[in-house]
Amino acid sequence: MIGIVRGFRQKLSRLKPVRVPDAPARAFRDLWPGDPARGARLLRGEFETLGTARPLRPGLPGTEGWDSASGTAAWRAAAHGFAWMRDLRALGTDAARLHARTMTDDWLARGADEAVADAPEVIGARLSAWLGHWDFFAATAEDAFRRAVMTRMAQDARDLSAALPAEAEHRGALAALKGAMAAAIALQEDAYLQRAARFLPAEIERQFHPDGGHVERSPSMQLLALQDLIEIRNLLHGAGMEPPPHLAAVLDRAAPALRLFRHGDGGLALFNGTRDEGSALLDLVLTQGQARGRAPLDLPETGFQRLQAGRTLIIADTGAPPAARAATGSEGGLPAGADRFAHAGTLAFEMSVGRDRMIVNCGAAPAAEEAWRDALRATAAHSTLVLSDTNSSELRPEGLGRRPEQVETARHESSGAQWLEASHDGWRRAFNAVHRRRLYLAESGDDLRGEDMIEIPGDGPVPGFSVRFHLHPGVAASLLQDESAALLRLPSGVGWKIRAKGGRVALEESVYLGGEPRRSSQVVLLADEGETSVQWAITRVSMPAPGTTAAIE
Repeated sequence: MIGIVRGFRQKLSRLKPVRVPDAPARAFRDLWPGDPARGARLLRGEFETLGTARPLRPGLPGTEGWDSASGTAAWRAAAHGFAWMRDLRALGTDAARLHARTMTDDWLARGADEAVADAPEVIGARLSAWLGHWDFFAATAEDAFRRAVMTRMAQDARDLSAALPAEAEHRGALAALKGAMAAAIALQEDAYLQRAARFLPAEIERQFHPDGGHVERSPSMQLLALQDLIEIRNLLHGAGMEPPPHLAAVLDRAAPALRLFRHGDGGLALFNGTRDEGSALLDLVLTQGQARGRAPLDLPETGFQRLQAGRTLIIADTGAPPAARAATGSEGGLPAGADRFAHAGTLAFEMSVGRDRMIVNCGAAPAAEEAWRDALRATAAHSTLVLSDTNSSELRPEGLGRRPEQVETARHESSGAQWLEASHDGWRRAFNAVHRRRLYLAESGDDLRGEDMIEIPGDGPVPGFSVRFHLHPGVAASLLQDESAALLRLPSGVGWKIRAKGGRVALEESVYLGGEPRRSSQVVLLADEGETSVQWAITRVSMPAPGTTAAIE
């Protein structure tokens, strides 16, 4: 109902006159590289975002690509947000430039009245995209086209400024503020700029934990929020304004926090809606963010741990999922909607050796249809324990329902070896059970030991459970005949063995959606009903050369 009222008011406001300059007063340049492959798909009439591609063809009957029947909410928000401009710009051709104009003209004619177009974070993204690519798609266009874009930009800037603080109470609020500031500077609307700047310090504090981690607990949202901060800083500097101290302080924490999520290949670990981002983009963002220092070992408030020894790296989720909604009127509470992309992967971990990823989570498809999206959000799609085929958090379209409330972590180190003990109570309501996980990484990095336990008070029955280790598609796996262990060969040729006590070792199919969908495997430790713990070890071994009888197929 609130969204309907807001949309009605915005449509009424567009009947009121607004000052429309001939062109932006200041030139902007989008900082981030586009993907020419995605740009080529746009030229063919297909828009891909977050791993989901759907038709987006200007000029066809109806509103294909813009209306509610064209795709999921996340896909449509990205389409109406226009960040795809950078993918067309990456092509660097006149055809791409003309297609950007055609799509913008089509959106003004057929998509501009869609409800999703008026969401604050979508308006903010669109304003940033139009201004950041003005020289690419509009500067040399016909006067009527530029006038139409500038008119909508002025209307959006007025509506967005009036709506601040944004209703989006997650990373989207930063996108809204950023767009409002960019438009205020471009339109020389000082009142808009002062209003946005007034809300900025509180929003920054609300969006980031003291350790620098973003409240959505997602490496991809950490990256996007850091990009927002960098752009806001640059906008304020360009306008001759001193950024608030909060901004520099959070940048100093948020940039190193991003490093915690990076594997040896430079990409991000796949937690909570994250897909693999190219290492070149991360390097650029960290450079622009003037990040100093090495990756922290832990983010205590955000809830992630990093164990590293030799060439082996472990990144573990040891925190509670974001709260569903902050208490009304509370200060310092987590924003509502911070769990919108959250997965049921508490206590999952990923493992890489040098540049080779070995144990992973399955990835994400946040813009896909609900069934496929939630299959990747499920506990079974993560490298952790699954009790009685039940998710540790209840998956809902808008976030999470039931979820772990108590997640405890203790870390110890001695002579280079590292121990991590963690627990969560996500299955307390369903089974009165607590999951405890212990990890030990030897000083050499060649020996990772673990134990997964289910604790149920009294003599209550313990359901069967499984412990899953999803493998990167580049890892070849084979099962020993007695089902006591599995052998793994990494792309570099290095061999590892997974063995277990208290559970049968099995090898099953899996899928990897770090980028394009790829088939993969998973090692599964199966514990029978009544078992309370499984001990396991992942150790480096000497592997025979390929082609010999003992080699992995």
